[in-house]
Amino acid sequence: MILDTSVVERFIRYVKIDTQSDSASTTTPSTQKQLDLAHLLVSELEEIGLSDVTLDAHGIIMATLPANQEGAPTIGFIAHMDTSPDLSGTRVNPQMVEYKGGDLLLNQENRVVLSPNEFPELTKYAGQTIITTDGTTLLGADNKAGIAEIMAAMAYLTTHPEIPHGTIRVGFTPDEEIGRGADHFDVARFHADFAYTVDGGEIGELQYENFNAANAKIKIRGRNVHPGTAKNKMINANQVGIEFHNLLPVNKRPEYSENYEGFVHLTHFSGTADEAELRYIIRDHNHLKFEGLKKEMERAVDFINARYGDGTLLLDLKDSYFNMEEKILPVMHVIELARQAMLDSGVEPMVRPIRGGTDGARLSYMGLPCPNLFTGGHNFHGRYEFIPVKSMHKAVEVVIRLVELATQK
Repeated sequence: MILDTSVVERFIRYVKIDTQSDSASTTTPSTQKQLDLAHLLVSELEEIGLSDVTLDAHGIIMATLPANQEGAPTIGFIAHMDTSPDLSGTRVNPQMVEYKGGDLLLNQENRVVLSPNEFPELTKYAGQTIITTDGTTLLGADNKAGIAEIMAAMAYLTTHPEIPHGTIRVGFTPDEEIGRGADHFDVARFHADFAYTVDGGEIGELQYENFNAANAKIKIRGRNVHPGTAKNKMINANQVGIEFHNLLPVNKRPEYSENYEGFVHLTHFSGTADEAELRYIIRDHNHLKFEGLKKEMERAVDFINARYGDGTLLLDLKDSYFNMEEKILPVMHVIELARQAMLDSGVEPMVRPIRGGTDGARLSYMGLPCPNLFTGGHNFHGRYEFIPVKSMHKAVEVVIRLVELATQK
């Protein structure tokens, strides 16, 4: 089935709206500019004929496509509006490229090249149209591609009432990139039997395992004196931070891990000789290994405090989310539905763990089983991000086929 959808036009429109979230903010959503996209989506959901369209005080959108088939389950589709703080999402200038192979010059002035030498997956799309950045910002396929694909699928279903489906619930969240997307999500009000985040990567990805995740913040209290008279007096907070970091296992850094391997990742290091701060994220699919990584950090903190004095290091360690596998295994029919929808759409399913997290991980623990479907995008969060147009069309097709299959169960 070939779909005539507006998915590309929607995607281009959405990525031009800056929705970068901010982990330092205490508001929800963390940035008011996310509401610029939210208000547009509310208007578009109403225009395509969905009902019960709401935007709540926390920036969460919900909407309903009423059932045309009795007895079918209520299915949800969820995506997030924010883009990563890792790179600017201001003035995104997407480029449509007929990719013929080889290197792609994204930005001549800054000499930014998207090359299969660094990104070999690019070779899979020779002969296809891909959408890239202009080399100065991220693209925003994570997760505006998912929004566009859900919107296009809902628009298609409203104009093709001959396709049977149960009630479909749509949800768009803010602040997923900073781990707060599900903070205020009302699962009872969403009222779906199960749902899918459309927040994955390359075409065919189907995911129901993700990292267990924790965040760590370490404040270091040094003792600064004039360097000319520092002997046996100074405790340089920056040096202590380096010493602490070097106590953590080198082979557990993200640049040395893949597949199911976990990591401890230093995301922030700032300070002076007097005081410093380090921030880490801790990740592992296996819960016991996850707890082990946290224990290693605690032991390193204890070692430094024993050496320089109690209270030199202050550790704030908090869990963020857990592996959804535990909540999906009892309802594996939701995975089989998605797998069959892909096969029926000519897409080879690739069941693989998420080396990250989604809103679905937390929602699964809140009572809404919520595995993850592909968007088609690659290299999220950076200037080398790209997405093939064909993959976006296939994502729309899979969503439509999935709701159709669910009516037959």
